[in-house]
Amino acid sequence: MKNVVERIDLSPGLEISRVLTGLWQIADMERLGSLDTKEAIEAINGYVESGFTTFDMADHYGSAEVILGQFLREFPGLGTQLLTKWVPKPGPITREDTRSAIQRSLERLGVDSIDLLQFHAWNYADPIWLESLFWLQELKEEGLIGQLGVTNFDTVHLKMALRSGIKIVSNQISYSVIDQRAKQDMTEFCQANQVKLLAYGTLAGGFLSEQWLGVPEPEEGQLKKWSQMKYKRFIEVGGGWELFQKILYRLYEVAESNDVSIANVAGRYILEDPAVGGIIIGMRTGDNEHICENSQIFNFDLSETERSAIADTLDVFGMVPGDCGDEYRTPPFLTASGDLSDHFEDTPTPYVKKKLSAKRAVVTSGTSWEDIGGYSRAIRIGDQIWVSGTTATHGPRNIGGSDPESQAHFIIDKIEGALISLGGCLQDVIRTRIYLRDISDWEVVARVHGKRFGDIAPVNTLVQAGLVGKDYLVEIEADAVVEEN
Repeated sequence: MKNVVERIDLSPGLEISRVLTGLWQIADMERLGSLDTKEAIEAINGYVESGFTTFDMADHYGSAEVILGQFLREFPGLGTQLLTKWVPKPGPITREDTRSAIQRSLERLGVDSIDLLQFHAWNYADPIWLESLFWLQELKEEGLIGQLGVTNFDTVHLKMALRSGIKIVSNQISYSVIDQRAKQDMTEFCQANQVKLLAYGTLAGGFLSEQWLGVPEPEEGQLKKWSQMKYKRFIEVGGGWELFQKILYRLYEVAESNDVSIANVAGRYILEDPAVGGIIIGMRTGDNEHICENSQIFNFDLSETERSAIADTLDVFGMVPGDCGDEYRTPPFLTASGDLSDHFEDTPTPYVKKKLSAKRAVVTSGTSWEDIGGYSRAIRIGDQIWVSGTTATHGPRNIGGSDPESQAHFIIDKIEGALISLGGCLQDVIRTRIYLRDISDWEVVARVHGKRFGDIAPVNTLVQAGLVGKDYLVEIEADAVVEEN
């Protein structure tokens, strides 16, 4: 028999239980009017006494941070690990906003330092996400944050942050038998760079259980819990209810042979990925059997035959579109509401547009070179937009370090931000020009261009050039024509 709860060093000095207790349900219970604070605190204590000492929450999970803080006051010194998130709304953020957000979480929790602070970015075209990470790293150096993680980052931007000098130890993402996006690039990158994945959605809001085996597909409006409404969308984009039932039956067969539950097998399958530090399973109040069931995850291993059988079944299920976290940035939005309206009302443009005349408008991105050289990041006249030669800079910072791939992606993000701010989009680009310091980087940068513009197919020129600034490896400019809808 194994230890009751497996543990792992997420980073030096931060050991967590490999099954983390998620508190998203607090917000759901508050919405449904079914939250009893005393019962929630008793439930938290039950998890801790059983060895599940690691809790995952966020600033927007209702009163989750407040309830955890109250628990810590009533039951001090039990050795819990507190993981929370900062999920700011899109738009301008200042260094003071960042500090205030962390101070608010510290006050709610009643602690001097957050064990792991995880940051979520809504829009990579707005470079404020990187600025926010630099500010959070400053707070880490002050001791207000123990370790810094991210949540719902794709591989490109996780790599970009690391190459820019941000010390990230984890990425919390959706990862389950019905959502295998992490298998594309994320797991390999994380293993190579000592970043652990914290997987949520491993039980798909409860759909990966005996309760849904062999039953008709629930009708629209029948599901009331946010988590179920959300993961029903994952099932739909993956291939529908009939294919989902095939996965459930396969998991059931494996569960029967190990005398465990479907949920245990679904969780163990993800937990055995070497890139995964832990899986997040939502807390249930007043249900000690749920704690016992979670413990069963550590009492068996999947054989190679069983893992292969599960993997073969998953091959018939469609891949969720995009990379990790894309469900929050590009359609289809796989959220409870099917859009982003339950998170924020609007998305401000990355840069402020300035009208120079009735027909001419410009945006600047704040780099010092724009003031020195007297030029704009982009200009629009009529339906045409021209974007200046753009390097991987944000303010005084060089983004992407010495990695031409990360520099190229950040440049295209910045170009996209300029286009959006002038009423266009990346799909409007008709010409790009790429300038390289070292021509040996051509293939890496060309592949980035292909990934970002492959479906757009603008005309393109790529040349070697002597770029200004020794740290600039890539410079890109773009022309666009905004098409009428």
